[in-house]
Formats: sequence, structure tokens, C-alpha cells
Amino acid sequence: MTVTDEISACRLCAGDFARTATAHEPRPVVWFRPAARVLIAGQAPGARVHASGRPFTDPSGDRLRDWLGLDEADFYDRDRVAIVPMAFCFPGYSAKGADLPPPRRCAETWHGRVMAGLPEVRVTFLVGGYAHRWHLGSGVAKRGVTETVAGWRDHAPRVFPLPHPSWRNTGWLKRNPWFEAELLPAARARLSEVLNDG
Repeated sequence: MTVTDEISACRLCAGDFARTATAHEPRPVVWFRPAARVLIAGQAPGARVHASGRPFTDPSGDRLRDWLGLDEADFYDRDRVAIVPMAFCFPGYSAKGADLPPPRRCAETWHGRVMAGLPEVRVTFLVGGYAHRWHLGSGVAKRGVTETVAGWRDHAPRVFPLPHPSWRNTGWLKRNPWFEAELLPAARARLSEVLNDG
């Protein structure tokens, strides 16, 4: 059994999900293959992705693809792009309707094996604060998302920290025009270089 098979069959969080306001079953969304050169490290599937079984099939995905300059065919080509969230399942909503955070046990259980099985990755895009903290270390928690993303040159060209592409961050984008003016062109150029090399 491959790691993708094991993750697809995972039910570690079934009890937790049953106690959420959504009371849903686990449905891991697994989207990677060993040949991928690009890693998109996200947070967790939302309700729409839980329903579709494909990552980023929502307005956040539309915005992320626009940021990266990728069409759907390239974005969903698992042999080129690995999409590995901090939790493979939709965590559910709280009683107040808020998104629950990705369960840490998911990354603790699976990420070491998943990353070891992606030896060809040459550029990583970290989408949101949970991915920033996991991949860049706990020190970024003190810095926050804005400062981490603003410090993108410290990690480029191998890693690019991004804010979450949620509609909730539209105000953030307006307040931080350097993101679209400076970071995104560099990220797109690096992505094109990696995908078109060889």
C-alpha cells in the first residue's frame, strides 16, 4: 500500500469531525505524485473541496491559480504539481460557523513520509499561516503572516510564503500592493523556470 492509499483510508480524526457543527465523515483529498517539481503547501480543504474531492475547487483556488499564472490543466497535473495541505480533510465548522483549524495530528502523522516521497520538488509555495509555521519553523508565528510574506526574499527562489487566497484577504491585498507588484512576478518567473526546465 502506498502512502497515498494510506492517507486516503485515514480515519484518525473521525471522532473529532463527528463532534463539529458539520458532523461530517473524513474525506482525505490526496493530490501528489513523486515526480512533482512544484509543491503547494496549503492549510486544509474547505467544504467545497470536501464535496468535490479536488483541492482548491473554490474561489480561493481561482485566485491562487491567478497569482501563480497557472491554468487548471497545469495546476491539477499531479506529475508536475503536488498539493499537500496541513490537513488532508475538511476540519469542519465550529458552532458559530467559523472554520476550524487543521488538526495538527494530520501533519504529524503524514507530512514526513509525504515530503520524503517528493524528491523532485524545486519550488514550494506556502499558502497561509499554518503552512508558514510548519515549513519555516515556529519563529514565524511571532512575525505573523504579513511580516513572513514581506520577508519572502529570505526564502526565494526555493520557497515563497503567500497569504491565504481567501476573499477575506482582499483588504490585505489592497493594503500591501508590494505583494502583487514584487513577490508575484518573482514567483511566476521561478515557477515557469521549474516547469519548463527539461
